[in-house]
Amino acid sequence: MRELALNILDIVMNSIEAKATRVIIFVEESNSQNLLRVRIKDNGRGMGETFIKSVLDPFVTTRTTRSVGMGLSMFRQIARQCGGELTIESEIGKGTLVTTTFQLNNLNLPPIGQVADSVVNLYIGSIDVHFCYVHKTDHGVFSFDSYWMLVYMAQQDCQLYEAVGPAKAYIKQKLKTIKSKAM
Repeated sequence: MRELALNILDIVMNSIEAKATRVIIFVEESNSQNLLRVRIKDNGRGMGETFIKSVLDPFVTTRTTRSVGMGLSMFRQIARQCGGELTIESEIGKGTLVTTTFQLNNLNLPPIGQVADSVVNLYIGSIDVHFCYVHKTDHGVFSFDSYWMLVYMAQQDCQLYEAVGPAKAYIKQKLKTIKSKAM
């Protein structure tokens, strides 16, 4: 994929398919540690040890909409090409945590991309899922909770589609404040 935000989108779609009602997306950019870390945690149905071992195979998927599952295997491949790794922790009935690390200065690292667009689009596509997005850099921390859009709609007396633009603009402005490369 051209940008990591699309990989994040794909992994979170796995969470939604796994019946998660809460998804936490944590992105950490640290120039001082030469580290980019992406953690996606959900409270979905989880996976057993046997399935965890096979889930990184691109020809294994639980989705009924397609016969292959390229998301995790592709994300792991990008991480490895960038001096990092992808790990999965999961427990049946409790949820899953996917952690991906990259060397921030690696020439093969794709741009982080439009995380704001991905987060807001995930929410409007899955209104019943509570999303929390946290982004940390050497210059600060920013968090966005999907309830922000509900509050905005109440304050502005508007519909969900009218909150999309302001939500994306708000996230992008806050990311700029902490000097994130996610633009």
